Amino acid sequence: MSDIIRRDPRAEWIARNRLHPLHAAMQTQGQTSWMGPNGLIRKNPHAAAAGFVGPNGIKRIDRSGAQQGTAGKRSAASEVVQLPLHVIEQPAFHICVVPDMVGGRLSSHDKDLLGLANKLAGSEGAVVAVLFGEDKESAFDTAGVDRILRIAGDEFEGYSPEARVLALSAVESQLAPRHWLLPDSRTGGGELGRRLAAKLGERPATRVWQVANEQATGRAGAGREDLVRQVPRLILAAAECAEPVSETRHEARALELAAGIAHSLPRIEDLGPVAVDPAQIPMAEAEFILSGGNGVKDWALFHEAAGALGATEGASRVAVDDGFMPRNRQVGATGTWVTARVYLAVGISGAIQHLQGIGACDKVVAVNMDPGCDMIKRADLSVIGDSGAILAALIQLATEYRQGGARDAA
Repeated sequence: MSDIIRRDPRAEWIARNRLHPLHAAMQTQGQTSWMGPNGLIRKNPHAAAAGFVGPNGIKRIDRSGAQQGTAGKRSAASEVVQLPLHVIEQPAFHICVVPDMVGGRLSSHDKDLLGLANKLAGSEGAVVAVLFGEDKESAFDTAGVDRILRIAGDEFEGYSPEARVLALSAVESQLAPRHWLLPDSRTGGGELGRRLAAKLGERPATRVWQVANEQATGRAGAGREDLVRQVPRLILAAAECAEPVSETRHEARALELAAGIAHSLPRIEDLGPVAVDPAQIPMAEAEFILSGGNGVKDWALFHEAAGALGATEGASRVAVDDGFMPRNRQVGATGTWVTARVYLAVGISGAIQHLQGIGACDKVVAVNMDPGCDMIKRADLSVIGDSGAILAALIQLATEYRQGGARDAA
């Protein structure tokens, strides 16, 4: 038997040409190396490095092989891979985070804050999430929470900054955290952080957008300047202050307060939320936006649906140019950038400028007749159907829900 290696130059050329129709057939499954036409050994970096899909749906390459049991196999995009568990049994210190938890769930701002906390904790510290009341969040582990401290009680419901500051003082006495992190937001974190700073006698760093090299950089001068200082114990961070945790899974182990919480007579009485006309809310501050596009044929029904749902109205550029909505209701890079918790897009195909303007929205719901449009691809929930029929159904459901609540109250 001859030891001469016989080559097929044409087959090698097809294997190298990805545009050739027979290219896939010439690929050897799992092949990591082969001899090139010049006698050099060629390697396939994609086959040599096992991949996995991160929690955000992004394909990542793991060249260490830690995520896969065998090298040389590429994981399918639909394969679910368990993230490595990050365990801190005996933390050297604690980083306490007090998220806003608007609606009982972590917002994008809260997740950025937890990413910054993990950056400060490193491999020795533990990130503690301090929560008030009940929550609906189920992904604390993938958000980077090592410990969860839930503080329950009727006195912490609604607007109760004084009671919450006393509770955080008890946490301070028990854990003595290296850093306190709160979102510098208008939904409670900004005020609570400043009250806590006064209680602890700390000088906080506010509107922080970056922490690096033991220095905190925050916005100042109406956002025109940066103020740099040494990282303090109490940080009030802005949105996008750090990348959210995406590569590890954490314990989210429950903690309890060892000592009781001091109580005092409240000087503030919460009379409940005040009804606000959604039409008067600026779109940049709205939490629920119903936005219409070229696919909306009955604009009177659209306005009726916005009133029934209690949503702030928005529109695409096409709808504004056609005169169906005013210019100040245009959403997108050429209009208003919105940060709604829920963005309901009806009849909007999803131009790149519009998608840029809703990039910071937490949940996007799309109603469209075209299942292949860009808005459907961007949406967290999609409904394929006629916009008029779907809006009418939403109005009916909202009306029945309100009538049922009125009967229960009676």
